[in-house]
Amino acid sequence: MQINPLTRDTSIEPLPSPYLLFLGDATEPGFAKTAFGLRDWAPERCLGEWSTNAATVTTGLPRLTPKEARMRGARGLVIGVASIGGAIGASWIPHLVEALEAGLDLVSGMHHRLTDVPQLAAAAERCGRKLVDVRVPPPNIPIACGRKRSGKRLLTVGTDCALGKKYTALAIAKAFTAKGVDADFRATGQTGILIAGSGMPMDAVISDFGAGAAEMLSPDAAPTHWDVVEGQGSLFHPAYAGVSLGLLHGSQPDVIVVCHEAGRTEMMGYPSYPLPSIEDTISLNLRLGARTNAAIRCAGVSANTSRLDEAAAREWLARESARLGMPVADPIRGGEEFEKLVAACLS
Repeated sequence: MQINPLTRDTSIEPLPSPYLLFLGDATEPGFAKTAFGLRDWAPERCLGEWSTNAATVTTGLPRLTPKEARMRGARGLVIGVASIGGAIGASWIPHLVEALEAGLDLVSGMHHRLTDVPQLAAAAERCGRKLVDVRVPPPNIPIACGRKRSGKRLLTVGTDCALGKKYTALAIAKAFTAKGVDADFRATGQTGILIAGSGMPMDAVISDFGAGAAEMLSPDAAPTHWDVVEGQGSLFHPAYAGVSLGLLHGSQPDVIVVCHEAGRTEMMGYPSYPLPSIEDTISLNLRLGARTNAAIRCAGVSANTSRLDEAAAREWLARESARLGMPVADPIRGGEEFEKLVAACLS
């Protein structure tokens, strides 16, 4: 079974929830961002977590076996891992088969589709369960036309992967709505799609159609409407910069918010590549983004300060804001800094 990620038709069969979140063999929280995203933004649909014995990451949810989760009302196991390359690990297969045998459907946003794994396909057929792949682009994505569209758009961009672009977009969209602004969160990755129920899996789109997919994701809208678009990757990333550029050109953002993790010094998973500076990230995104929207501007910085305690985080935010001359906030901590960032986005 495949989910059309752009369909908002309520007649489409919903994903099988509540969920048991599967963490695979993750030892780095950044690679379990799907699980953390669902825990934080769809907690009412998450009953517990499960993993292989090699995993050291936890969401803090109760650890349940598939059988225990099914007895508590779970209907689906979601692969909560976003591994490099989107592969389904061989060590996961027995655990996924066990979940099917316990009566759970499988939901995945990996590049490697559940339906292409013979053991899973056979087990699903034997147990009468569903395999649901959400990282499947819709058919007939057009080549980008570059035409300026009506409405307003905000795109979160980053110095690296897995540091808060989705959380920032969700928090800003929520803040806009709370202020009475007409706004939609536009998901571009598997976790966002699982949270929102629709979106465009940008990194699964053929490269020639990337900008067209971003145009399709954020079509013409009312002049005062905001599409808050979840960013992907980084223009500086040695592997994923192409996805970032297609999204930047196609979404034609009026505003960008740069996302960064305080204390990170190198690309996650690529230790030989140092992290770019916030200033260089702003400059490159504005220069390349101006190709399709000459009026593009940066409203500020969204910082992941999870490595710092409260006092150190507030000090870091204030210091960076003074240094850069723009709002710098942690949307998870909120506060006056985040209010200033939201105001700068709307100004």
